[in-house]
Amino acid sequence: MKKLIIPMMFVAILVAFFEQVSADKNVYITVIALAVFMFGMMRLSSKTPSKNQNNHDKEEKDV
Repeated sequence: MKKLIIPMMFVAILVAFFEQVSADKNVYITVIALAVFMFGMMRLSSKTPSKNQNNHDKEEKDV
């Protein structure tokens, strides 16, 4: 899944950048490209464990 999300994010950012440099800018394409990028970032960051997760477990055991 990660192999699919990372290239999709790069393509979305490239589309957003090229759309900004073009003579007739289309806001909808830029917004959709940024939404795809943010969705990809959300999916990738959901796999990263929280650094406070271990502290939270320890506090529950102390109670």
